[in-house]
Order: sequence, then structure tokens, then C-alpha cells
Amino acid sequence: MTPPKPYAEACDRNRDPILGVLREAFAQARAVLEIGSGTGQHAVYFARRLPHLTWQTSDIEAHHAGIAAWIADSGLANVKYPLALDVRQTPWPVASADAVFTANTLHIMDFGCVEAFFQGVARVLAPGGVLAVYGPFNYGGQFTSASNAQFDAHLRARGVGSALRDFEAVDALARGAGLALARDVAMPANNRTLVWRRPVTSPMVP
Repeated sequence: MTPPKPYAEACDRNRDPILGVLREAFAQARAVLEIGSGTGQHAVYFARRLPHLTWQTSDIEAHHAGIAAWIADSGLANVKYPLALDVRQTPWPVASADAVFTANTLHIMDFGCVEAFFQGVARVLAPGGVLAVYGPFNYGGQFTSASNAQFDAHLRARGVGSALRDFEAVDALARGAGLALARDVAMPANNRTLVWRRPVTSPMVP
């Protein structure tokens, strides 16, 4: 008997607002690398509605079976089965991508992994490429809502370095990776979608 596909209700709630940003941000892209594909729901939903893209999923191996189940059930040809990718590994298993997407990952990683994430993006994102990151962020060291403060306390209680990230710290890492902020879009439930672009003349990091 085939096990049920993993399901995250949050993916259904946030997918359309995110898609609205990606339609513009990824309009000129062709190859997208998703970091931390989770259940696989986002990959299938976005790949179906953005058929000009080839959507490469990735995650740690523990999540591969669930992602593969969503892909197999979708019947889509433009979404690829997951690669094993830990942001700390060098090199990543993708040489180049026009776009990189990640959702609800930077607050789960410890900050060292967040730094490694941007270093990895610097190596694989092609000149003119786009990075889109969805999730909750603080601004000026302040929470944007009481619910975000409660969520941060929950994350910190796990004791593994998880926490809401300050936008300014994340943007500094992006700038260090040669990226320029293009959009900061408010999302439902006190989340944001941040979009950075790499200049067309920017060299890729070896």
C-alpha cells in the first residue's frame, strides 16, 4: 500500500501569495533550484503554474520519499526529483541555476547554516539570476507581531540555533554574495517574500 503523501497546511495557505511574487521575479528564469523542498507541495504547485521553468527540488534525504511522491502523483515533466543537499556541503550538487527559491528555512537553520546558504547561492546563481526567500523576519531587531515573537520563543526553545532572522543581517549576507535587494513583499500571517537579483555582469564565485 502506498503511504500517504506528506502534507503541510501552511503550504496551501501561502502558495498563492508566493506565486504572485514568483510570476514576476522568475519571469525570465528557466532553471530554478529549490532549497529545502520539504513536503514537495510548493514545487509541484509552482511548476504546474510556471511551465516555462524546470523546477529542481532538493532537501536532506529524510524528506526525499515525500517529495518524490508529490512529483510522481503530479505527472509533471518540469519538476525534478530531489537532490540530496545540505547547505553546508561544498560544492552543492547543482553547478548553476537562473533562480533559487526557499521557503520557511532560514529560521529553522542555525545562523552558520544561513551564512552557508548565501555562500552556496553565490556559487550557483548565474549572472542576472534571482533569489527569492519566503518566511518571517524581524526589522530593526524588532518583531513585527506578537505571533512572530511567540514563534521565535518556540524556535529558540528547541536549542538547535533556530530563530527568526533580522532582515538587516540577512540582507548583509545577500549583499556579501553579490546580490541586490529588488523587492520586499508583505505576505499573509506576518511573513515576507524577499527577492534579490545578481547583476548581469557579476562573476560567479568558484
